[in-house]
Amino acid sequence: MSEHAIDRLFNQIQMRQTADPAKSYTAKLLNEGIAKCAKKVGEEGVEVAIAALGNDPRARVEESADLLYHLCVLWVASGVDPADVYAELKAREDRSGLDSKAARKGNAR
Repeated sequence: MSEHAIDRLFNQIQMRQTADPAKSYTAKLLNEGIAKCAKKVGEEGVEVAIAALGNDPRARVEESADLLYHLCVLWVASGVDPADVYAELKAREDRSGLDSKAARKGNAR
């Protein structure tokens, strides 16, 4: 089984952690810390939402790719392993969205 694109991106970001921040945008973001990385995820999320409301399918794709990139940067910055995210998604497969949401909030449905 070949490596997933998200895993390749994550690995590439990890490798760029030690690059020169003056020459690598990824290294620059990581050097600025978790707060900056989190802010970028928020900004990109808004851009995806705006693109979704527009008439340009290419913009939706490009903004989605930007969001995934910045999410992976945040994962590296904050020590999240993509395998843990995949496991959480797998655990949710057999639950309804409402049940999953209630379980995360500690509420019974």
